[in-house]
Amino acid sequence: MAARFEVPVVSFLSDYGTLDEFVGVCHGVMLRIAPDVRIIDLTHEIAPHDTRAGGLALARAVQYVPEGVVLAIVDPGVGTDRRAVAVEVEGGFLVGPDNGVLAPAVAMLGGARRAVSLTNEAYQLPAPGPTFAGRDVFAPAAAHLVTGVDLADLGDDLDPALLQPGLLPLTHHGDGAVHAEVLWVDRFGNVQLNVDPEELAALGLGPGDIVGVRIGDAERSARWVRSYADAGPGELALLVDSYGLVCLALDRRSAAAETGLSPASAVTLSRGGDA
Repeated sequence: MAARFEVPVVSFLSDYGTLDEFVGVCHGVMLRIAPDVRIIDLTHEIAPHDTRAGGLALARAVQYVPEGVVLAIVDPGVGTDRRAVAVEVEGGFLVGPDNGVLAPAVAMLGGARRAVSLTNEAYQLPAPGPTFAGRDVFAPAAAHLVTGVDLADLGDDLDPALLQPGLLPLTHHGDGAVHAEVLWVDRFGNVQLNVDPEELAALGLGPGDIVGVRIGDAERSARWVRSYADAGPGELALLVDSYGLVCLALDRRSAAAETGLSPASAVTLSRGGDA
């Protein structure tokens, strides 16, 4: 079988962690099928079963990985009748459960061109039980695709419009404020919001300004700075992060721990007064 990609790459994300052997076994399965494959481990520390966090991480990462196959396994419905799918997009394929985890990345890459349900057992491993689809279904599909197997050979055609959508929160505006939600908290405790800086500019806010931050019943202020180190000691800061969205941060401290914010927390931003 002729290789489909000049450099065969599988970019792999999961909630498996690294304590157990799950990630290593999936590597081994892929390498037995495609000995020349290069595997990029994007992360395996997605919180267990958190398809939203997995989808967000995948959307952040997918624009920077090489052409090839993206394998995303966050699969709380493993062993049920949820679909296992492979989706063709510009630059390659995405493989994973049809539970919304793939949807943000599919959208980021311009939408699905073709999709199949992974039903052809000839391209799967015999399964002693139904609870390790990463090993038995998804990893083999990724490896076969990267080596040149046609998508249609892996299973039944699926209308891309029937793929499970990802549910990502949108801001809303009212009373001179942006009503937002926490998308995720990184390991440094920086709190990313679903806010584009242009939404704050529409309120007349810009770098150097004080932004009012309401978290529950608590009112705080954050100064709009360029970098973490521009914040003063203990000062809550607002800045545009590496993905172009607004985040709340403290210099060398956890803003999440300081504010009590976590993914899906509500935050309201408005024009602030003095610091």
